[in-house]
Amino acid sequence: MGSGVPLVISFGEMLIDFVPDTSGVSLAESQGFLKAPGGAPANVACAITKLGGSSAFIGKVGDDEFGKMLADILKKNGVNTEGVCFDTEARTALAFVTLRKDGEREFMFYRNPSADMLLKESELKMDLIKKAKIFHYGSISLIAEPCRSAHLAAMKAARAAGALLSYDPNLRIPLWPSPEAARSGIKSIWNEADFIKVSDNEVEFLTQGDAEDEKVVLSLWHDKLKMLIVTDGEKGCRYFSKKFKGKVPGFSVKAIDTTGAGDSFVGSLLLSVAKDSSIFDDEGKLREALTLANASGAICTTQKGAIPALPTMPEVQAFISKSKAN
Repeated sequence: MGSGVPLVISFGEMLIDFVPDTSGVSLAESQGFLKAPGGAPANVACAITKLGGSSAFIGKVGDDEFGKMLADILKKNGVNTEGVCFDTEARTALAFVTLRKDGEREFMFYRNPSADMLLKESELKMDLIKKAKIFHYGSISLIAEPCRSAHLAAMKAARAAGALLSYDPNLRIPLWPSPEAARSGIKSIWNEADFIKVSDNEVEFLTQGDAEDEKVVLSLWHDKLKMLIVTDGEKGCRYFSKKFKGKVPGFSVKAIDTTGAGDSFVGSLLLSVAKDSSIFDDEGKLREALTLANASGAICTTQKGAIPALPTMPEVQAFISKSKAN
C-alpha cells in the first residue's frame, strides 16, 4: 500500500475468468480452462497498487472458495479489502472468456444472480468511501438491483466528500437485457463523472457513429467533464479536455492476451491524477501520464490473465526507455 499517496477506490464486480488453455479456439472447442481473477474494477485496484499507489476495492463476492480466493488475491496485491462483503446465499460470478482466431473475445457469464449483483446500500463502508481522492466505477454494477442503488449511493457519498468520479463503462453487452438497455444504462450516470475513459468500440456503440470522427466523440462530452479519454488499442489514445485535445501514440508489442489492458491503462492514469490533479490543466503532464498509461496497457497484453500481467512502475519505466532507444 503506497503510503502518502491519495486513495483511489474502485467499486464494482470481481469474478473468476475461465480462460481456455489453448488460444484461438471457441468456448465449445476448448478442452481445458485456467482460472484467472478478473472484473474490471478489481483489476484497476490491483493495477494501482502494483504501480506503487494506494487503492481499495468495494464489492461483493460469494462466501465460497472462489470468493475467498479473490479477497485473498486483493490482499496479496496490497489492495484495502475493508469494503469487500461476502454473500452466503449467492455464488461468486464466473465468466468463460476466449480469444477466437479472429482476435475477438467471446464471453459466457454465470450470474443468476451472482453475489456482486446483491451488494446493498446498507453494506457500504461509508467511512472508507469518504477517504477517497478518486472514486472509480464501471457500468456492470448498474444492471440489477440492489447493486444499482448501492452504486448510486456510493457515488453520491464520494462526490459529497469531495472525491473525483472516474467512469470506465467497460461494455459487456451479453450481461444486459438488450443492447438498448446497455446504452441507456451506461448513459444514465454519464453526466455525473469528472473523468471518463471509453474505448473506440464503446464510442461506436454509444453514439452509433464513427469513433474516428471527432464530432462523434465530442457528442459524448458534458459540462462537468474534466477529461474524456478514448483508447484506440495499440494505436494509443486520444484526449479531450476543456483546454486542449490531442493523441498519444501507443506501443507495439506481441499481444498474447488483451484482457485487463484497459484496466492497466486506467489504473496507471488514475494513479497519476491522484498524485497530481493539476494534470487536467497541464497538457505536458497529461501527455506524460498517458504515455505511462499506454505503456502499462501494452505490457499487460504480453502475458495471460489480467492481474498477474499488471506491471510495476520500474517495469513501465524500463519499457518506455527501451522503446525510445529502439
